[in-house]
Amino acid sequence: MPFSKLVKGFHLFQHKYFRESGVYQELTTKGQQPEALVIACCDSRNDPALLLQSKPGEIFVVRNVAAIVPPYQPDDHYHGTSAAIEFAVKGLKVKDIIVLGHAMCGGVQALAEKDKTAAARFEFLTQWISIGEKACEKVDLAQPGLPPEQRQCALEKEVIVTSLNNLMTFPWIREGVEQGAITLHGWYFDMVNGKLLDYNFAGGTFEAFKSPSAEEVITRRRRRYDDPK
Repeated sequence: MPFSKLVKGFHLFQHKYFRESGVYQELTTKGQQPEALVIACCDSRNDPALLLQSKPGEIFVVRNVAAIVPPYQPDDHYHGTSAAIEFAVKGLKVKDIIVLGHAMCGGVQALAEKDKTAAARFEFLTQWISIGEKACEKVDLAQPGLPPEQRQCALEKEVIVTSLNNLMTFPWIREGVEQGAITLHGWYFDMVNGKLLDYNFAGGTFEAFKSPSAEEVITRRRRRYDDPK
């Protein structure tokens, strides 16, 4: 993409949100009040605001490789994802936390292949995706011998479940969930078929939202999180 296109894009944004609608006048005066936190992959094809057609200020987004949530580890290391989650929960008091994974995820592919080339080329990637190793073990135990493409798809979904489980290791998230103040969601964007799948905690499966009754489905699916056995 030419640099000039990015600059042109900003001017279009400026005209729409500052001159026409004045959205940012309200957001800068009243502050942001998003009710949902979306933890998504940084893949350029998986933009949560675009995917969910959200306006500025409606969702608080954290993006990293493979939409991975690390476990709760309060120590003196750097924790960018955990810090953003903490701010969303403690500062913004979000009501919904959505882990948004997607098909054809390069981070999950590296995890699936235990990519030695990636390990040699990158300084931080291999250590980060190792958070999902339990997902690998679970998929291979439950569905041994899957072809590579099917295995990656299963692993992409299982990494979402791992992240949901890791969210529950944060004591202030667990407390919010148990009190009914926070609801967890696991979503999978099937970019090949243009579908959004929702994790059904009771059945342990991902099921498609069915338009035009998506809002009704979301309401029905909302439930308190139960730790998987």
